[in-house]
Amino acid sequence: MPQLISFMIIRLLIGFVIGGLTGLCVWANGFSEAFTAESPDRWVEQGLFIYFFASTIAIGYLATALFQDDA
Repeated sequence: MPQLISFMIIRLLIGFVIGGLTGLCVWANGFSEAFTAESPDRWVEQGLFIYFFASTIAIGYLATALFQDDA
């Protein structure tokens, strides 16, 4: 695998893990009353919330890594 592709995949995965953990912590703390209501779609809402946090942080982490790379 080319070095740039490997670099990008690793940075995206690291950012996704950081963002996923952050989204999970934010959801678990119940920052809004809307998230405390029990509904059948609760798991879908939680999954999308965590995914959106993770994908946003992953792109930001990758952009920062590419910007600061000296190679």
